Amino acid sequence: MELLPAAPPSLPAAYATDERLAIRDLAREFAMREVLPVANELDPVQGLIPDRIRNQMADMGFFGILIPERYGGLGLGLFEYCLVTEELARAWMSVASLIARGNGLGGGFSESQREALLPRVARGEWLGAFALSEPDAGSDIASIRTRAERDGDGWVINGQKMWCTFADQADFLIIVARTTPYDPSNRHAGIRNFYVPKERGSFPPGVTGNPIRKIGYHGWKTWELSFNDLRVPAEALLGQERPSTDATTGFRNVSRGLSSARVHTAARSIGLARGALEDSINYVQQRKQFDRPIGEFQAIRFKIAKMAAEIESCRALMYQVASDADAGLPVDAQASMVKYLASEMSERVTSEALQIHGGAGYTTDFPIERYWRDARLTKIFEGTSEIQLRIISDRYLPR
Repeated sequence: MELLPAAPPSLPAAYATDERLAIRDLAREFAMREVLPVANELDPVQGLIPDRIRNQMADMGFFGILIPERYGGLGLGLFEYCLVTEELARAWMSVASLIARGNGLGGGFSESQREALLPRVARGEWLGAFALSEPDAGSDIASIRTRAERDGDGWVINGQKMWCTFADQADFLIIVARTTPYDPSNRHAGIRNFYVPKERGSFPPGVTGNPIRKIGYHGWKTWELSFNDLRVPAEALLGQERPSTDATTGFRNVSRGLSSARVHTAARSIGLARGALEDSINYVQQRKQFDRPIGEFQAIRFKIAKMAAEIESCRALMYQVASDADAGLPVDAQASMVKYLASEMSERVTSEALQIHGGAGYTTDFPIERYWRDARLTKIFEGTSEIQLRIISDRYLPR
């Protein structure tokens, strides 16, 4: 069924600039013209995101939205990052997540490393994957067991990681590992990041991987990785140029990056829900029962109204949190709020969209089931809904 054109959501006057409107419209046109047809074709057969999509995103600067201009990026903020993300997720969440493989590089790099790497990242030539979660450590970062031990002039890494999406196609891995043994009395100590370049399409010696059998988030593979005496040079340890006596610095650096990732997830959730809403509006105007379009029935009209209201409320909060973050304000609790609300909303809205489509929604002939499957994941990654509630409650009820 042909998708009727839909206008992008209005940008509130308080946030609207010509630059923001231009980048949003550019992302929207690309998503609808290039990404959506590819998603509809490849997601049902679990095909990979084509290189041409990645190359087009690189040409538009999407991998360098958050990278400063002096390193070849666009030098924009989290607000613009979320604008682009929502538009891409409206077509295919996996593509909206792909831009994090550039913008989500993380901190700890020396100035010389930034000068050498960030221009390549901004051009989409050098993208990474983040190896954090483990079989027994997900939301509880402090429980990771992967060890990095000093050996001569380098490090040797051993352990296992889970949920490392894009690990095979990435040009480098950021591996979170312990440089000291796990200590139950000081669980946050010794957690550090290691930068490990690799050849695209393979794993370095000492690393093996098995793709995880996912029900969604197709377009790329998600991996279980095993590190068996992976040897890396001393300079692979990030953050060496500003050594600290605080043993929990590495843990705080890892946690700090999660706030922007959670706002990014809110944008992905909103994009999915918007795709489901727009497709449903189109469907109910064409699908007839009892000799009239089902969009004329009050039950369907009220479903559409509730879906639209929920999306708009989450988007408004996302704009506020992203704007505050760009202004340098602390947003840890607010990032958890918008991530929680948007992901929960996205599952509800995409489920309602599937209900509106009836039996057709339960087929791969319509993208609704893709939005529904992917929306369910947003309640899990970057910290589950339950973890977000814990973070929020700790903000208002300190232990």
